[in-house]
Amino acid sequence: MNAHFSPVSAAEKDWWRGAVIYQIYPRSFQDSNGDGIGDLKGITARLSHVATLGADAIWISPFFTSPMKDFGYDVSNYTDVDPMFGSLYDFDALIAEAHRLGIKVMIDLVISHTSDQHPWFIESRSSRFNSKSDWYVWHDPKPDGTPPTNWLSIFGGSAWQWDATRMQYYMHNFLTSQPDLNLHNPQVQDAVLEAVRFWLKRGVDGFRLDTINFYFHDRLFRDNPPLAPERRNAATAPAVNPYNFQDHIYDKNQPENLEFLKRFRAVLEEFPAIAAVGEVGDGQYGLEIVGQYTSGHDKMQMCYAFEFLAPDPLTPALVANTQQAFQKAAPEGWACWAFSNHDVVRHVTRWGAEVSDREAFAKQMASILLTQRGSVCIYQGEELGLTEADIAYEDLQDPYGIQFWPEFKGRDGCRTPMVWDSLAHHAGFSSGEKPWLPIPLEHTLHAVSTQEHKSDSVFEHYRRFLHFRKELPALIKGEIAFHTVSETGLVYSRSLDGQTVLCAFNLSPDAAELPLPEADWQALEGHGFESSVTGGKVSLPGWGAYFALRNQK
Repeated sequence: MNAHFSPVSAAEKDWWRGAVIYQIYPRSFQDSNGDGIGDLKGITARLSHVATLGADAIWISPFFTSPMKDFGYDVSNYTDVDPMFGSLYDFDALIAEAHRLGIKVMIDLVISHTSDQHPWFIESRSSRFNSKSDWYVWHDPKPDGTPPTNWLSIFGGSAWQWDATRMQYYMHNFLTSQPDLNLHNPQVQDAVLEAVRFWLKRGVDGFRLDTINFYFHDRLFRDNPPLAPERRNAATAPAVNPYNFQDHIYDKNQPENLEFLKRFRAVLEEFPAIAAVGEVGDGQYGLEIVGQYTSGHDKMQMCYAFEFLAPDPLTPALVANTQQAFQKAAPEGWACWAFSNHDVVRHVTRWGAEVSDREAFAKQMASILLTQRGSVCIYQGEELGLTEADIAYEDLQDPYGIQFWPEFKGRDGCRTPMVWDSLAHHAGFSSGEKPWLPIPLEHTLHAVSTQEHKSDSVFEHYRRFLHFRKELPALIKGEIAFHTVSETGLVYSRSLDGQTVLCAFNLSPDAAELPLPEADWQALEGHGFESSVTGGKVSLPGWGAYFALRNQK
């Protein structure tokens, strides 16, 4: 197949390394037809926003045919667009416009499970003897009729659902309407890889792989052991979820996945300059798994774990420990970091609920994220400094939130519609009567129209800092070294091909002084922060930052 493509340079093939990827949640980005739900035409119409911001790529959450029990993460046809979002023609137009603007397009692949309305599952559950009977994870009950293992679903309760037709249980790591595919079956692997080819032929530049470590289960169906309370955390499931009580060594994280990921990578290599990022959801083994999945340059180009998406506050120690742990676990790998996405509380609220100067805090968080070693995902609305929306129970859409309310309110608070124009109907998101989720007044006050061309706004800071970053190759692909890691002080450097950039942050509302490592530092400008240096120390205001270039002697 390579004969059909022009050769690409090493730099073009490596476009993903250090890229800034803008995540679009299609239901909430832009509604083009007034039904209150965002769509592909809406995304195409707003791509100039992403180009203006300076992102390199977009990642679009699922838009495939789906009954929408989990809002698109329950796919019933891998090779078509759900009519709610438009058509394949609309997707082709989106690709063309993105590429015209110099933006790469990555799409979300959900191949650990399908919808129970997928034709594959409908056939599989029809009997124990059909061509797809082994395409999903089926198992007989225990002699007393209870589920075959103690495995739990992330969305609450057992990971097993009884099916009266087959008189067996099927496995679901998520909703009961999301049965797990049996990737131990080579035919299933072939089928999902054909779907990968389908989208590559349509011009996508890469994929984000949902729940990549959930693809395989233990063939022997062994029970998970309990997890000691001191080892539990809320990285991948809220603290109120008993999912956290198990050590998930048998229902996911299986070694067979490594060979499948090699098959997946081989398909990507049939096309020029394609990249994939895997989502590794595991509270105990996340970075270890990332290391396995990105080793050898024959599996994933990059992965991300949940260290910066967890509730734990962002401290200098967390930043340093996470980077150092990643380097140790994945010396050949490349990370893709995010502070917010469609599944977690927006970070301005998650970490900054008590912060009085929210805008200064948002700017500093952006600058820390954009100077990490790794690629970066920005979630729509993050560039506006949006907070988590407080959604009333009667307005909830997310089944996860409905299940665990009120201790866990679900994911709707970070999925509310994008705010474009503070003076327009529904903030410019939709011309319809009612958007699928309510738009908070506070968000409307921070719409793009209120921040664009306002030099001290959060949006202009993101735009300015992305431009600043592009001028410094060390910030994109360089190595990282830590110099100061105190309670509120964080100083590190990024180095590449003789260029070293120093990054210093005061993670506190109070002014502070931070020592600079010994070198001839030249202060950089164009990033939007103010500081002063005297006697080998930099004075920073609250939530301040300093950037400098080391002069070569």
